Amino acid sequence: MKFSPKAAAALVALGLVGIAAASGVAYWRMRPEPLPAQLIYGSGRIEADEVRIAPEVPGRVVENSAVEGQSVRAGETLARIDPADYRLLADRAEAQRVAALRAGAQIDAQIGLAAHHARTARTDLARYEALGRQGWIPAQRLDVVRNGYAAASEQVSVLRQQRAEADAQATVATKSLALARSQIAKTEVVAPLSGAVLERLAEPGEVVAAGQPVAVVANLATVRLKVFILERDLGKLRLGAPARIRVDAFPDRELPARVARVDAQAQFTPRDVHIADERSRTVYGVTLEAANPEGLLKPGMPADSWILWDARRGWPVALRVPD
Repeated sequence: MKFSPKAAAALVALGLVGIAAASGVAYWRMRPEPLPAQLIYGSGRIEADEVRIAPEVPGRVVENSAVEGQSVRAGETLARIDPADYRLLADRAEAQRVAALRAGAQIDAQIGLAAHHARTARTDLARYEALGRQGWIPAQRLDVVRNGYAAASEQVSVLRQQRAEADAQATVATKSLALARSQIAKTEVVAPLSGAVLERLAEPGEVVAAGQPVAVVANLATVRLKVFILERDLGKLRLGAPARIRVDAFPDRELPARVARVDAQAQFTPRDVHIADERSRTVYGVTLEAANPEGLLKPGMPADSWILWDARRGWPVALRVPD
């Protein structure tokens, strides 16, 4: 069958119209659904409070029980530093303390004897002075007795000064002993909080300095997610507003969270943050906080979040990431 040029053109035009209509219907059905008006979307990475656990004293690591991914309790010993040198210091301080106490006891005995001699010399001096006033003894003899009493008194003063020095040495030795014992106690490196070990940073045999981390522990009981929102959405937020978090590892679970902080100062859009309007140059940081009793959320996990700023409308049936 042959068509005239006009009929052929009409058929082509009709076909193009049909294709356009079909395309429009397909687009209408497949178009991305807009984000519900009561929600604000944001994405980021899970964060947690991390503590770099380090010994307070330097030395050689003899044990490190930190295992990455393993949970630890507050007060649990994670690592041990060789305490041998600190025990030697404690032994030396104890010996010095004992020696100072013994020296003090010996000086006490000497002080007692010297004080007795000084009292005798004073009694003699008083008697000789009375005889001298009556003219029974010469002045030279009286001077000898006076010098004897002065020497005895001076000896008592010297011994008491030595006793004070012995007391000071005993005090120094006692404090040195307390310091050495404190250092011995600090050779056990304990976890200051309950959490999970993220990194093991030292192996037995390594010599570490004071303050050099041997492990990193994170408190996973509560985690945070920092997202960035546009300035036009800032006025919608309030502290404590409900939110939900979802991570790729558990796509079927939406974990409850809340708005814990809103930055007071805008910043330029971070490169790794998805926002709905890429034309925006500045955004505000919003920190979400979520309880994590099961430890499902780990630091560094990428996460999507939705903030319900208009509670009157409630949560939608399903949450989706806007295109």
